Amino acid sequence: MAELTIDVVKARWNEVLDAVLDVDRIAWLAFFDARIASVESNVVTINFSDPQKFSGDHNFSMARNPRHLALLHNKISEVFGQPLEVREV
Repeated sequence: MAELTIDVVKARWNEVLDAVLDVDRIAWLAFFDARIASVESNVVTINFSDPQKFSGDHNFSMARNPRHLALLHNKISEVFGQPLEVREV
């Protein structure tokens, strides 16, 4: 299977989020504002940095529910038809 590019993942990110929303609205809320930072070797890296919203660090990964990340991992793998890992930075 061909390796995914960041542009392909970005183009289908809303599809992934919609699949998460179909299962768990709270999980969707946890990730709806994530940005795709990179896609390398079937690892999708997301971040939440947005300098227009906050001027300092606002990384809340420690507060995120591990079940939500597992759901995101499951749905992104379903949408793209291959196992993908999701990492947060």
